[in-house]
Amino acid sequence: MTAAMRPPASACPACSAAPAADALAQRAAPSKADFVLSLPSIHCAACISGVERALNAAPGVKAARVNLTLKRAQIEAEPDVAVDDLIGVLQGAGFEAHEMDATALRATQTDKAGRDLLMRLAVAGFAAMNVMMLSIAVWSGAEGPTRDMFHWISAAIALPTIAFSAQPFFKHAWTALRAGRLNMDVPISLAIALAVVTSLWETSLSGEHAYFDAALTLTFFLLAGRYLDHRTRAAARSAAEELAALEVPRVFRLTETGEEQVAMAELAIGDLIRVRPGGRMPVDGEIVDGQSELDRSLLTGETRPIYAGPGQSVSAGEVNLTGPLTVRAAAVGRDTSLHRMADLVAIAESGRSRYTSLADKAAKLYAPGVHILSALAFVGWYFYTFDLRTALNIAAAVLIITCPCALGLAVPAVTTAASGRLFRKGLLIKDATALERLAQVDTVVFDKTGTLTDGTPEVMNLSDHAPRDLGIALALARASSHPLSQSLAAAISERDLPAEEVTRITERPGHGTEGVWNGQTVRLGRASWTGGGESHETCAWLRVGDAEAVPFRFTDQIRDGAEAVVSDLQGRGLEVILMSGDTTPAVEAFARRLGIGKWIAEALPQDKSARIEALTKSGKHVLMVGDGLNDTAALVAAHVSISPASALDAARVASDVVLLGKSLEPISGALATSQTAIRRIRQNFTIATWYNIIAVPLAVAGLCSPLIAALAMSSSSITVSLNALRLK
Repeated sequence: MTAAMRPPASACPACSAAPAADALAQRAAPSKADFVLSLPSIHCAACISGVERALNAAPGVKAARVNLTLKRAQIEAEPDVAVDDLIGVLQGAGFEAHEMDATALRATQTDKAGRDLLMRLAVAGFAAMNVMMLSIAVWSGAEGPTRDMFHWISAAIALPTIAFSAQPFFKHAWTALRAGRLNMDVPISLAIALAVVTSLWETSLSGEHAYFDAALTLTFFLLAGRYLDHRTRAAARSAAEELAALEVPRVFRLTETGEEQVAMAELAIGDLIRVRPGGRMPVDGEIVDGQSELDRSLLTGETRPIYAGPGQSVSAGEVNLTGPLTVRAAAVGRDTSLHRMADLVAIAESGRSRYTSLADKAAKLYAPGVHILSALAFVGWYFYTFDLRTALNIAAAVLIITCPCALGLAVPAVTTAASGRLFRKGLLIKDATALERLAQVDTVVFDKTGTLTDGTPEVMNLSDHAPRDLGIALALARASSHPLSQSLAAAISERDLPAEEVTRITERPGHGTEGVWNGQTVRLGRASWTGGGESHETCAWLRVGDAEAVPFRFTDQIRDGAEAVVSDLQGRGLEVILMSGDTTPAVEAFARRLGIGKWIAEALPQDKSARIEALTKSGKHVLMVGDGLNDTAALVAAHVSISPASALDAARVASDVVLLGKSLEPISGALATSQTAIRRIRQNFTIATWYNIIAVPLAVAGLCSPLIAALAMSSSSITVSLNALRLK
């Protein structure tokens, strides 16, 4: 997150009378630096304590806090602390870390909307209980001045409560009416307003009945539904903004006087930039000096690091693995490939917002029907009795008793129950309509790297090598930070084999590691450097002296539950497709291992998004499961999407569901639960419909007192809630 936001330091006492001088002193001597790091690999409480312990032990760190949900660490440090040092501390402790740009992020704030709804719900509930107690006295037979006193006390409680608690309904209804449309909040707002106005009129005329209790109960139940709906959503953040936040906030620019650290905003096309090992490319450009290897897996899905040397093009977001590189900027800021991907995601996000939920579909039919029915009741009773007071009372009763309280609870009550059930199985539902869309899925598209695989290479042929070669390879692999070397070193160490004594070990960026063993030069690295042969597989080659180089072959380790979930989905009749940016041989071999008949290789981010859109246009309801930056646009374009918790922020934000554990097996259960949830929602709509069929004639016939209205409305809401709880 940004080059650090630097709050000003306190000026000296002598400057207190000179604000301008004080401000200048504050800018010149910042008291602290604030950083935010993305931690994509953390997944539990032990990770939180491990990260915080490592950071708090680092020199210059004042405080460090980890947010597991957002997978981020907020750090307050001394002004001379470099963020690269903190990233190094975490990597040394075994945690992957990336700096994020604070100014590009918007949604790390507290949940003000949820707190606001909860406060309004509490006020409405407290007021409803008090007014209900007063109403009991009226229903029990209180008459004359006593009844009027209870009604006026009820009015004194209800009016400010309605004005405060029902604001969300009034605001949304007014917004809809201004746009020339109806939504569920229009009949709700009209019923509440008419109930209050009618009750005030009746109270002023010393009438028998008032609807203050019904209006408050209605507000309470509907706020409960609205809060349940809110709770099913994660923080509503834009995946496009998260992608932009992954841009490197500060870079090292080479000038005639040497190397200087500058903000990204100061870069221009043609600038020379130094990218250190382990750093992310800040711009699109061309390498002019240095040799290394690049990890493009997050952008393209390629598992094999590629050689990087002078003349080669690089893209923002790629990771430099082994050696320092000097890059000439060809595109900066919004023109980089990372920002173009963010624009692609933003377009896809706007398309997804067109999905119409079951509740919205019900509102389109329900709202005009309620208004027409209430208006007809008013007109009919007025011409029957020519009594405006009677006609208005009956119209208000019709609106109250038909007010969509049960409909307002039908969807959120079920989605909350289903979300709780799935959360216990390891799935976090982020979007309120995700369950509805998940139940419609008929095609599942999987990414490969990091989704169906663990994203870490696994050595396949250790047993083919002699103990001597394994010992030499262990000594060389330990000296390298390359992903294949680290995997090889871990695999050999598990066999408790000792490392051979290899001296003068050096890492040759872009090639591998070499040293001297028993007077012979030994090398571990790329085929072209060690003299190894060509192979479609991912290999690291070991050469001892003049002997022929021998390969260590690697494959992606299949993620736990991948085979089971693919088999189960195919058994249910769903079409399963493997879509990856990896090479054709790698994707073909992996698809064969999992029994996936349809696969697509070497797919760029825009290719993935386009193929998902093509499937959608052909009538398919696509579930996309992916984890990389290259999957972000496809995740948003899909009908519904899932990403693992280990995914980068942008991919997690783009998805509707987050897989909390390492196993993919809960995905099958999610489809079954979503289909059950939709059945419950439809049952709730049926309950609400039958409630109206029974209650509406009573209201239209003038037989619905405030007591009947309140009891009928409450009983329908409770029935709907109990039906939803059956999911648990």
